[in-house]
Amino acid sequence: MNSTHRSKVVVVGGGVAGAHVAKFLENDADVTLIDPKDHFEIPYGGLRCVVDPTFAQLCLVPHTEYLKNAKHVAGSADSASSTDVVTTFGENLPYDFLVVATGSAHTGPITKAERIKHFQSEHQKLKDGSTVLIIGGGPVGVELAGEIVVDFPEKKVILLHSGKRLIEFLGPGASKKAYDWLKSKKVEIYLNERIDLGNLSPTTREFTTSTGKVLNADCHFVCVGKKLGSSWLHKTIVKDKLDQNERLRVDKHLRVEGETNVFACGDITAIKEIKQGFLAGKHAKVIADNIKRLSNNSCGKLATYKPLDSPMGMVSLGRNIAVAQLPFGTVIGRLPGMMKSKDLFVGKTRKGLGLQAT
Repeated sequence: MNSTHRSKVVVVGGGVAGAHVAKFLENDADVTLIDPKDHFEIPYGGLRCVVDPTFAQLCLVPHTEYLKNAKHVAGSADSASSTDVVTTFGENLPYDFLVVATGSAHTGPITKAERIKHFQSEHQKLKDGSTVLIIGGGPVGVELAGEIVVDFPEKKVILLHSGKRLIEFLGPGASKKAYDWLKSKKVEIYLNERIDLGNLSPTTREFTTSTGKVLNADCHFVCVGKKLGSSWLHKTIVKDKLDQNERLRVDKHLRVEGETNVFACGDITAIKEIKQGFLAGKHAKVIADNIKRLSNNSCGKLATYKPLDSPMGMVSLGRNIAVAQLPFGTVIGRLPGMMKSKDLFVGKTRKGLGLQAT
């Protein structure tokens, strides 16, 4: 970027997309990252932390550890005009470029120390129970079931899912392979069933499903989708760019529809593709490239983002096995497991942020 003028970039949200945008731009612009947490959590590793809390030291990265030049503002965005973002603490942050990366609303611990204690508590809950109920059969629920049956084979695991098949974001072939593998590990699976989450408490031991089945478990883990972090956008200049699902409509350059200096990335976008961390990382690269070009008044074309033609993904099943849906087909076994299950892409993500893998 032009050395005489460094653009002011405000990034709202410190998940995969926001953290990477801030990292990619910190040496070329005055970057401010707004995030309530004091750390970036590598989301792919969270379930391993439940069975092995020591893994959290690698998965939880303080913002100050990977951001050497960018500024971190602890808090959340409350509103945004065409020139400034106002935080929930009343701090006014001017910008030349705004990047919206508030994929999911944050409700958990905000410090690394508190998050580690949370994982330790979840681990103890798991250790103390003999029967475990997992509510939700998407990638999070399936991966947690895989982690538990591998590290705690003596536990009885019950997996309950509201859909007609597991990991529905992938094709039926991947669903069946995951289902068959879990059944081979004696996991009880109930499909097309729901549980009223509003009636649950940490001491709940008896669970009644939507069809009247009564399940008993010593502990439970809720693995359903998180609430989208879009509520603050109703007090911004892009409030009219939200679709019916509360996601932001973007163009092929990942600018919010109709805007020239406001971008969006990650789960908050209305791009028709599955919401996955590796895609959020691709969004971040496109946005960083485009902000650099716009800041330099480059005459070249802006970078474009091309969504996946068909869903592609990998779901870990414990420490060695994974099921993968790839362009050439769907496979399960140690080969995809070697790619993901050993460290759940945590090392690769850390290296991408300029840190040691382990």
